[in-house]
Amino acid sequence: MMKIIIPAVAVLVLLVIVTFIFAPRFLNRESGPTGPVTIKYWGFDDDTLIKPLVDEFEKSHPDIKVDYNRQSGANYRTRVQTQIRESVGPDVFKIHNSWTEMFTDDLAPAPKDLYNQTQFQTSFFQVAADSFIRNNTIYGIPDAIDGLALYYNEEILSAAGVPVPKTWQEFIDAATKMTVKDPGSGAIVTAGGAMGTASNIDHWSDILGLLLLQQPGVNLEKPASNEAAEVLTFYTGFVIDPGKKIWDTTLPNSTSLFAQGNLAFYFGPSIEAARFKQANPNLKFKIAPVPQLPGRQVGWGSFWGNSVSAKSKNPNQAWTFVKFLSVKEQEEQKLMASDPLLSPFVTQGSYYKFWYLSGGTQDVGINDEMIKIWEEVINSVLAGTSSLPALQNIELKIKGVTDKYTTAPTPTPKK
Repeated sequence: MMKIIIPAVAVLVLLVIVTFIFAPRFLNRESGPTGPVTIKYWGFDDDTLIKPLVDEFEKSHPDIKVDYNRQSGANYRTRVQTQIRESVGPDVFKIHNSWTEMFTDDLAPAPKDLYNQTQFQTSFFQVAADSFIRNNTIYGIPDAIDGLALYYNEEILSAAGVPVPKTWQEFIDAATKMTVKDPGSGAIVTAGGAMGTASNIDHWSDILGLLLLQQPGVNLEKPASNEAAEVLTFYTGFVIDPGKKIWDTTLPNSTSLFAQGNLAFYFGPSIEAARFKQANPNLKFKIAPVPQLPGRQVGWGSFWGNSVSAKSKNPNQAWTFVKFLSVKEQEEQKLMASDPLLSPFVTQGSYYKFWYLSGGTQDVGINDEMIKIWEEVINSVLAGTSSLPALQNIELKIKGVTDKYTTAPTPTPKK
């Protein structure tokens, strides 16, 4: 009997010892990590602008800490994508609205209990849904919606007695009337508008994208058509057509010329307003929606948003932060809508469209490569090639770029 009891007691003692040593490990594993979760956030804004937002978020979410890292725009897309794929990138990062297809395998979907499609579409313009929703799943939430608008010099328009144009024909009439040329050399002294080249016009690719989207019958994936040729002829005509010449390749950069007060019409995003005020506090300018073709309303949207990495170890916490940022951005957009100067960027929001001609993304990807193709087309037309043959030369190149960077049909907007 003693022989049986002694081994039993020994086993019991051993079990107690094992439980004492290992139980805490299992209990800790079940209860999850202790302390706040830290998520890494990559963006472009100055730390002083982000810190108040992070402080407010962390105060209301004490279980989440945000580590912000300001990024340079140069090579940003390739940098963030490479680091995500190596599992060392950020949890939350800035993404351009035209990049979703390039990041298909790198994005974590938004939890439907946190942000569903109905909430999204009632909170943002349709262009945001077109940009960030795929197969009824949300992959990004926009910052304040932005795009192209028409900046105009109040003093030049007033002196010429012309109204702010609402159609492209009105734009042609006004711009040609306001263009002033040197009587001797014929050189443009005051330009009516910055249109027609791919060299000395900032945001030229966005302007061209706008014109292509506005033109009925244009297929941006297959632009070798009479409709697209008309757009190309229209755009370059502001340089090579004597009847509507308002610009040339010898003029200074369009942004500089407008800031100097020697350009009547300038197309650009909202950020340029602050730059003009800083460059020339005496410049009197206002902003209007872009001109339209009769019976149509199409604007150009180009903006940034926030997405969550597919490699994030804390996707729910990361999306909680993204949603917080989106609420703050909506508040900023409401302020913009009430601003007499900047409100056109919001009023156009309901009819913004986009394609892969967004300038300034520095993506070394679909936008930059597509812009390079169209730059060659514009230069060839300015050099004497007819528009349609010039377009016929690029269809295979365009297909090559879209095939290289997208895994789904390109976002050809509904007409």
